[in-house]
Amino acid sequence: MVTDLHIKEVPQKQLGINPKKFILWLFMVSIVMVFAALTSGFIVRQAEGNWIIYELPSQLWISTAILFASSLTAHWALKSAQKNNSLQTKLGLWVTLGLGLVFLSTQLWVWEILVQHDVYLVGNPGGSFLYVLMGVHAFHLISGLIYLMIMLVKSYRANEVSEIQFKLSLSTTYWHFLDGLWIYLYVFLIIYH
Repeated sequence: MVTDLHIKEVPQKQLGINPKKFILWLFMVSIVMVFAALTSGFIVRQAEGNWIIYELPSQLWISTAILFASSLTAHWALKSAQKNNSLQTKLGLWVTLGLGLVFLSTQLWVWEILVQHDVYLVGNPGGSFLYVLMGVHAFHLISGLIYLMIMLVKSYRANEVSEIQFKLSLSTTYWHFLDGLWIYLYVFLIIYH
């Protein structure tokens, strides 16, 4: 008596990541590398001397609190999208966008204060590094604001905001990353300025 013996392979679950999420994480890692290089350069150059001693403007606390609040509202927008609450998602995105713009304006305010205290972009490396660190972070924050604006437009065009949930999760992850990066920079500047 011959029986057919069939052996079935059980497919293994692939450990994969969405390509868009992977690209976002690669982008964030590259940003970390840029800021690691800048902060390392800051420490090395400071040790060489000829470094201006300046007080960090207290307004940086205000901008830090604003950016932290915007991270909370970005999270609120994402959670609202997960619950398919269109109104709260849009409101959360609007508030996050507004707080991001206020953060940028407070950064400009800090630059004005620095100039009033004779801390300039050119001249002494102490001031130069401060402007560069803040400016490069602001550049990345502007890219985050653009992404938020795109998500806001998509939230109005979508039949259901849950349709944009994945892309909104990417923008929220990036926004939290920018918030964490700023907190790192601010603590770094407090320690090493």
